[in-house]
Amino acid sequence: MMNLQWFEASLAGEVPPEGLMPILQALWYEGKGDWDRAHKIVQEIPGASAAWVHAYLHRKEGDTGNADYWYSHAGRTRPSVSLKTEWQELVAELLGRQAE
Repeated sequence: MMNLQWFEASLAGEVPPEGLMPILQALWYEGKGDWDRAHKIVQEIPGASAAWVHAYLHRKEGDTGNADYWYSHAGRTRPSVSLKTEWQELVAELLGRQAE
């Protein structure tokens, strides 16, 4: 079953699990510490969910102005939770959508 614990455990691998949506692949690479690859993937994906991931990436980078721009495109405001918590929320929500 694909859930947050499964996803976090998959980070021990060399490549993302087969069948992951590109937006989840971006979060997987970010979870592995490859911000550039994650950013390259997500900037090619349209929609509010991708904007949220894009916002998270710029928040992690420390570019709050750019992050706020992308949060607005996602229909959100910058959260006050930790980066780890936001990453986990993103993964859990998007895994739920992948399962639909």
